[in-house]
Amino acid sequence: MPRSADELVELLDLETIDVNLFRGIQPDTMLQRVFGGQVAAQSLVAGARTVDPPLSVHSLHSYFLRPGDPAVPIVYDVERMRDGRSFSTRRIVARQHGRPIYFMTASFQVPEEGFEHQDVMPVVPSPEDSTDVAELFRRESPERAEEWLTEWAVLEMRAVGDSRQGGQLPNDEHPAHSRLWMRISGKLDDDELTHRAAFTYASDMTLLGSALVPHGVAISSPRVQSASLDHTVWFHRPFRADEWWLYDQVSPSASGARGLGIGRVFAQDGRLVATVAQEGLIRPRG
Repeated sequence: MPRSADELVELLDLETIDVNLFRGIQPDTMLQRVFGGQVAAQSLVAGARTVDPPLSVHSLHSYFLRPGDPAVPIVYDVERMRDGRSFSTRRIVARQHGRPIYFMTASFQVPEEGFEHQDVMPVVPSPEDSTDVAELFRRESPERAEEWLTEWAVLEMRAVGDSRQGGQLPNDEHPAHSRLWMRISGKLDDDELTHRAAFTYASDMTLLGSALVPHGVAISSPRVQSASLDHTVWFHRPFRADEWWLYDQVSPSASGARGLGIGRVFAQDGRLVATVAQEGLIRPRG
């Protein structure tokens, strides 16, 4: 997986094959399937390549259809569904071995002024006063720590707390609740699409795990079969993915071997910059 901001930008720099047709490279990885955040971020870039400024993405809705093969490139086919005066819509199909592995519909808008309100950011410790997730891995899973640090070196994460029994967050209203700070490690350029695509990459990293918080099972545990089923992002306000943002994650329900996670994303200055929703498979094993 990309180990720096520069490598992430390279991963997101798609090759143009033909009109509306793009190809994405694969990173070096020990994973057995393509990371969902990667195919989502590359799909977003493919769709954005077919719209003109000042249009920028405000929402994306997607389904993961098949596991991606990390050994071969991914081809992205963009359908121009609609071009209006204020909004444009694109449908992106990611393909490998002649079969679709992922669908995305993305909507782009010309910037406008309008009504403004937002949720208040929760009071939480700063990133500097929160626990480095890498250090948690070194303490709790030393045998897997180096593998984890190698695969996810492009992401910096600081755990704030969760609602497990004895955890830092109350569990009376949200039994499945988790908060952490996150950012891209290193410096990105100032292009808005770069930051939104980089955030989309990172947004798939921890959200499904919130559904397992009250059950005492980690998303990486052999006791659970997990996979992202769908993924949605709404972008509310501009922000930088390489500066700390709070991922406030709640799972309102788990049933039928599926878990739903909803994440509010706050910049450090308190602005609500994005909302993410994801349903995934969390099938108990054994």
